[in-house]
Amino acid sequence: MTQTARPYIRMNGAGNAFIVVQAFEQDFRPTAEEVRALASTEAGIGGFDQLIGIEPVEGADAFMRVWNADGSMVETCGNALRCVGWLMLEATGKAEVIIDTAAGPTLARKAGPHLITVDMGVPRLDWSQIPLAQDMDTRGIELQVGPIDAPVLHTPGAVSMGNPHIVFFTDQQDDAFVRGSGSLIEHHPLFPEGVNVGFAKVIDREHIRLRVWERGAGLTLACGTGACAALVAAARRGLTDRSAKVIVDGGELAIRWDEVDGHVYMTGPVEIEGRGQLALP
Repeated sequence: MTQTARPYIRMNGAGNAFIVVQAFEQDFRPTAEEVRALASTEAGIGGFDQLIGIEPVEGADAFMRVWNADGSMVETCGNALRCVGWLMLEATGKAEVIIDTAAGPTLARKAGPHLITVDMGVPRLDWSQIPLAQDMDTRGIELQVGPIDAPVLHTPGAVSMGNPHIVFFTDQQDDAFVRGSGSLIEHHPLFPEGVNVGFAKVIDREHIRLRVWERGAGLTLACGTGACAALVAAARRGLTDRSAKVIVDGGELAIRWDEVDGHVYMTGPVEIEGRGQLALP
């Protein structure tokens, strides 16, 4: 079978690993099976959390298409938006660029060398927008893990940042606990589209330690939309102010939920790790 080589850039945003393919001149639409094959260790590209395609689109500088490592296509990815934003800012020389996604358009601008701020838009807080399978107060939904009379996790906040998130506030953040609980909840019937599961420890009103079990990707070093969701969920409960540093395994993200326009702004690092060629049938 003839294989087509497609150039890619390997990037990370606070440790969240991406393979980015420019698809302005030639379509890039791998199947779920092809994405899983590329993400495997046998592919020789070092694996990734998400595979990103950058496509042309009317009314924006680019369209960002996102596949998780399991082959599923998702609406958006906050850390990938910073990476694609940086690439487009460098390529166009503009002060800011608009990147469209399946979750809607976002605005990216430079905040320093290899530091990008992305306007993540207004968080979606109604149960139907997450979405949940039934009407609930999203400040603390009716969900628990463990015995009824002594749950280990309970009443997480629910937020959509263009993709569905729940955030548990807990001191338990070790690998086994996050993997076990996250994989258990990811496909719970309460979440018809699946859900990203955050485990947040509020250190003080300006700092949150966060680990995220990502839908379709598992435990990752960072999750940009998860960091935004954690800040929103914490602020809604009065646990933090509307701005905080969210500390993830791969670094820090500065998240601000603006009181005036209601948008969430995320600032964080971008890194290029290398370039190569993808071999696709």
